[in-house]
Amino acid sequence: MNPFHYSGDGLHADMKLIQTHRQWAHYTVRYPTAHPTRYEKNNTVMAEYFRPLDTVGAPLVILFHGVGDQLLIPCKMLARSLVKKGMACLALYSVFHSRRMPDEVKYRYPALTPEEWFEHYVISVTDVRQTIDWAKSRTEINTEKVGVIGISFGGFISAITMGIDDRIKAGAFLVAGGNSQKIWHLSRKKSMRNGYSVTEEEYNHDQQVYRQYLSEVVETGYENVPPPSQVFLIDPMTYGHYLKERPVLMLNALWDEYIPKEATLDLWEASGKPALSWFPGTHATFWLWYPFIRRKIARFLISAFEKDSNT
Repeated sequence: MNPFHYSGDGLHADMKLIQTHRQWAHYTVRYPTAHPTRYEKNNTVMAEYFRPLDTVGAPLVILFHGVGDQLLIPCKMLARSLVKKGMACLALYSVFHSRRMPDEVKYRYPALTPEEWFEHYVISVTDVRQTIDWAKSRTEINTEKVGVIGISFGGFISAITMGIDDRIKAGAFLVAGGNSQKIWHLSRKKSMRNGYSVTEEEYNHDQQVYRQYLSEVVETGYENVPPPSQVFLIDPMTYGHYLKERPVLMLNALWDEYIPKEATLDLWEASGKPALSWFPGTHATFWLWYPFIRRKIARFLISAFEKDSNT
C-alpha cells in the first residue's frame, strides 16, 4: 500500500519576484497540488523561494514548518541565512497555515477525524516531493543535492518524505519525533492527547502491534505490509529504517511539552542513531537558541552536500 503515489508529470508553477538583494532574489511560487481535496484552499501549494544569484547547480533546501503561522518565521530566517551560502531555499506553506487552512478545519482543529489527519499528511508529503519536480526545470538548482528541514509537524513530514523519496539526500528534523501512539499517550500537552484515551494495558498492546508491523516493514517494505491501523502509514518511525546510513540531523528541546523525549529517541533509534542535539527549552523556547541552531544546520548541510559530491 502506497498512499503517497502521485503523478509528477507536467508540473507548472507560477513565480513572482518580490525583491532582489545583492546576492539573492526572493520570489513567491504557486503550483497545483497533485492531491486535490474538497477544500479549495488546500489545492494550491504556496511557497517562498530564495534564489542565489549568478549560480548554476546550487543545492536545494526545502523548509517545511509546523502547525500555525508562527513556525514559518524560522523557516524564512533559515532560508535567508542558507541562500547566502549558495543554497537555493524554498519555504513551503503548510496546509495548517492560515493561508491554506479552510475555516471548517480551523474551527475544529485539532479535533479532526483520522481520515482528515491522514489526508493532511498525504498532501503535505506530496507538496514536498512536487517541489523537487519543479526544481528539475530550474537551471540554478542541482536536484542531485536536495535537503529538507522540517519543524515540528514539518519535521514529521520531512522524515516521512525523505524515507520514501531517495531524491532527498539530507534531512534536519527539529522538535519532532516518531511513534505517534507514544506521543499521544505521554505528551504533557492536552491537545496532543485529544481523542486517545486508553488504559495502560491497551497502550502496551497497541505498541506491541506497532512493533510487529515495523519488523515486517523492515523485512519486506511498507508498500507490501497491510497496516493494522492507517495511522502507521503517517508515523515517521515507520520510515526510520530507510534513513539509516543517510545524513540526518535531529535537534530537539529538552522540556518539549508536545513531543515526549521518549518519542524523539524512538525515531532516533529507528533511523540508525543519527546526530542528535538537545537544547534547554520547551517546544517554543527552543528558538531562543536560534544562532546555534542555524550554525548546526548550515554545517550539517554543507558537509552532507560535499560528501554526496564525493560519492
